[in-house]
Amino acid sequence: MPVATFFHIDPTTIAISEKPWAKVDCMDQSYRTMGVQREVQNVRGREHEFGTDKSGFAFASHSSAVSDFSDDALVRGEYYAEVESLVKATLGASRVVIFDHTIRRNDGAAARQPVQSVHVDQTPAAAVARVRRHTAADADTLLRTRFQIVNVWRPIAHPATDLPLALVDWRSTKESDFVGVDLLYPERQLADGVEVLPDSQTLGSTDGYKVVGETFSVRPSEDHKFFYLKDMRPNEVAFIKCYDSRSEWEECGGVAGIARGTPHTAFVDPETPDNALPRQSIEVRCLVFYESE
Repeated sequence: MPVATFFHIDPTTIAISEKPWAKVDCMDQSYRTMGVQREVQNVRGREHEFGTDKSGFAFASHSSAVSDFSDDALVRGEYYAEVESLVKATLGASRVVIFDHTIRRNDGAAARQPVQSVHVDQTPAAAVARVRRHTAADADTLLRTRFQIVNVWRPIAHPATDLPLALVDWRSTKESDFVGVDLLYPERQLADGVEVLPDSQTLGSTDGYKVVGETFSVRPSEDHKFFYLKDMRPNEVAFIKCYDSRSEWEECGGVAGIARGTPHTAFVDPETPDNALPRQSIEVRCLVFYESE
């Protein structure tokens, strides 16, 4: 079983007087990270042992008809429709609202690169805000039903051998492991809305950024159990749960044994060959509703 380095928020560097913040477009944040050595298990052949309710993540086989993920209109049209159908069929949802996606490339010229920091994309407050932002008049009704935020993650172009995705089994976490962090998005954009590379002169500063959401960084723990699907292929997807309104940790309506969300990160697999192609991946973020629950 390989041993890899995973990067976590360093609890000793969290300022008492300031809420932690992190930028989405570069590794710049108000706190330092620390690397810890952990075993990481390959789940290939054992995928059936995991699920979004019990571990916080799941895997499925699914071939996409989309091959050109650089075509934004194609992604938002045909690929979003594929993902919506896949989530309904796999998770049993009654309604899926896709609110954005990110393409990551391990390339110095890419605006979004793989994130090597253990995190969860949304806090409970951020999840509720997403529902209100993206469902408008239906929000109050939908917030009375079970809802989740689920990322659908897929390698594109070739297997994700370089900087693969690791996931922490929710059952190995505790609520105090999670630290709320303001998520900062850049205000700079080209006229067509495409993000540009960050300005090195703004590192360490929040100038030119705005708070758009709240994420969880994750304190290191020897209890955490890390897993990955080695050499994950473009015809395979991961479902990464970021929030569940029926989670065991919910004060109202929580159900014992239901995962809230799974920490995840890119990492350097020590078994990756030197000639591995740089990682490319797409993650589609979904509001997932179960209107009968």
